[in-house]
Amino acid sequence: MADAPWLTIIGIGEDGPDCLPPASLSALQAADTVMAPPRHLDLVSDVLEYATPRIAWPVPFANGIPKLKSLRGQKVAVLASGDPFWFGAGSVLARHLEPHEWRALPGPSTFTLAAARLGWPMERITCMGLHAAPLDRLRRHIGPGERIITFLTGADAVKSLGEWLTTRGFGASPVHIMEALGGPRERITETRADRIDAKGLRSPLCVAFRVAGGGASLQTSAGRPDDLFENDGQLTKRPIRALTLSALAPVPGARLWDIGGGSGSVSIEWCLSHPHASTVTIERDPERAARIRRNARAFGVEHRLGILETDALSALDTPELWGDAPRSVFVGGGLSGDLLEALSNRLQKGTRIVANSVTLETESLLTDWQARLGGDLMRIDLAQMEPLGTRRGWTPSRPIVQWSATL
Repeated sequence: MADAPWLTIIGIGEDGPDCLPPASLSALQAADTVMAPPRHLDLVSDVLEYATPRIAWPVPFANGIPKLKSLRGQKVAVLASGDPFWFGAGSVLARHLEPHEWRALPGPSTFTLAAARLGWPMERITCMGLHAAPLDRLRRHIGPGERIITFLTGADAVKSLGEWLTTRGFGASPVHIMEALGGPRERITETRADRIDAKGLRSPLCVAFRVAGGGASLQTSAGRPDDLFENDGQLTKRPIRALTLSALAPVPGARLWDIGGGSGSVSIEWCLSHPHASTVTIERDPERAARIRRNARAFGVEHRLGILETDALSALDTPELWGDAPRSVFVGGGLSGDLLEALSNRLQKGTRIVANSVTLETESLLTDWQARLGGDLMRIDLAQMEPLGTRRGWTPSRPIVQWSATL
């Protein structure tokens, strides 16, 4: 039988020990050592024995992990805000310890407290932790009437949020700035995004807002407008991109390999399909790779889009590419028989592969591979209405041949 956990992760609010459940308070007072941020140590100083060692958790957070591990063999309590497993320290600690070493006693999260103050239904709220992330990660969640609660660090971040919303046409959004929720310093300020006065705001901070205004929201379906993507002409156009994403068939949490990333539009739309979807984009041109990074940041998905600056065949020999097997692979550039051969030999059975062709030579190649491995072969002919003298006519685009198959 495994030993009892030596570590207890305790969720605590701004009200300190007054509202700790009996189990949490008992674990705290029974600890040989208490480790926590200085603010939390101050909150519990009156209920700890004078001789109980207290260790202030260092910044950055990762620097405290070795110290915590060195305390094995003692009864240790680590204090964290609210629910440690909701944008908190709990998951980080759990990654560094065996399951039998720890237990968690969560408290009410800041999100729960904020929703309770406002009367908002939790199941309809987007909850985000932007205390260490760019505001552009909000972009995919911004829609008429949507309710969002987010953590922020410091008054400047609150001011920046107001500016971010205002410049995108959502300055009329009602905003609730919440300081030290649940404790004696609690203060809630109601304003609008375009009227935020961040002077004198005190941490810990969260902001709740309901999206309002005439700004443009991202559509939720694949095939976002081409002009949203910075590009040099190397761009899978909107209708082809929509058909390509449909063929790639993204599912929650799946990974894509995007070979020949161009502007990154297919990778970005894959990431936008689900909050846990991710991609590895292979692009050998440094300027295009930099452009993909900029586009990914603008859409708020840069943390889920990795880039390998190399050619496709060399990328297949890169160990980091194989850290998480892809569900789907898109060949948008660098299509060759050698590449398809290497992919078919090395990818797991069940992997989806989609390749687009614009030349007769690669069309013939895809026809041969469809005969070899099966799947669907589709020719896409599109025409765009354009002026024709004093009238209008259809201008055809180059036809695209698309092969999609499951290995």
